Amino acid sequence: MEHLQEFYADMHIHIGRTESGLPVKISGAANLTFHNIAREASERKGIDVVGIIDCHSPGVQAEIDSYLEKGEMEELEGGGIRYHNTTILLGSELEIKEPGRGAAHFLVFLPDLRSMKSFTGWLSGVMKNVQLSSQRIYVSTRELQQEAESRGGILIPAHIFTPYKSVYGSAAEQMSELLDVERLLAVELGLSSDTEMASYLPELDGVAFLTDSDAHSLSKIGREYNRVRMAKPTFREFVLALQNKDGRGITANYGLNPRLGKYHRTYCAACGSIVDEAELATERCLYCGSPKIVRGVMDRIKDIAAQRQEPVVGAHRPPYHYQVPLEFLPGLGPKLLNKLLARFGTEMNILHRAPLEEIAETAGASIAGMIGAAREGALQVDAGGGGTYGKVRINDSPG
Repeated sequence: MEHLQEFYADMHIHIGRTESGLPVKISGAANLTFHNIAREASERKGIDVVGIIDCHSPGVQAEIDSYLEKGEMEELEGGGIRYHNTTILLGSELEIKEPGRGAAHFLVFLPDLRSMKSFTGWLSGVMKNVQLSSQRIYVSTRELQQEAESRGGILIPAHIFTPYKSVYGSAAEQMSELLDVERLLAVELGLSSDTEMASYLPELDGVAFLTDSDAHSLSKIGREYNRVRMAKPTFREFVLALQNKDGRGITANYGLNPRLGKYHRTYCAACGSIVDEAELATERCLYCGSPKIVRGVMDRIKDIAAQRQEPVVGAHRPPYHYQVPLEFLPGLGPKLLNKLLARFGTEMNILHRAPLEEIAETAGASIAGMIGAAREGALQVDAGGGGTYGKVRINDSPG
């Protein structure tokens, strides 16, 4: 019987630039390089597995080759690249817009650099600029699914409910309209939804749920993450975990309370109101009557959940913990965070392991109280919408 362990994993992190300054993800921070992500995850965040989803970029691949040649990183037998305390899984985010539908984003993960370079060769014939992240490719989703699987990889639909560029948010009412759900191992929920919300949709019942950060800066790494049971942190073991095989599996999802997400409720572009009423939003703003509304995740799910009036959360689902990232806590600035890191090592230690009385000694009773409430999912928050994050209510926080 293999010895299984628990690992923290954040599978959606962007690269902003290469170290030579080549743009990769235009909206990503310039210091969001392959090496800096690995170092941040290993030394500050305490994340055991990270998915870097711009590894199809030739400029990024050149940097990976360099670190492998220098011996600063190593390829693992089971897939993935090791840097100190963190394994990097090589991924790519791509956009597809099928005829008559809105655009949607998909993640592809491949076991090693060789297979990723092969994938880049294929991509160069179906997209305009293979150097950049999240670019549109001119094939069907099913063809992308096949290309990933033919190289030993997996396809995961990204942030599936967000109003812009996601399967349910802008492309289809059913996942099966775009790809073979029977071959699908996982979907990424996104910042504005959780397990209960996704469980309105029967076609997702047999699919693993992932909660990831979609980080565009170093500080955002680990704002959502997963706890995964595996024998070791490798690509092969991660796939077994998604399949829930041989004792492996996702054992917990840690995500923002959906109310903190930018697109949780419907937003009116005319008057700026977030429609956060018990009743569902109509096709016009409840406050000013304008039709210029952006459908929020909560309301979109209710629109397409024709088969279920209530969510059905399967017994196989792990718990979903409403984890509030440290940077969301009022009063916890960079200097105080650095003091906490100097004492406790990593953000995962602060969020999960450090005794609250010791946190209070370093950061004060108010911060310790909020971290304690966050561990219990008890922090009160105001809903986000229309591209604006929700906020923690400091007056309702303990301490």
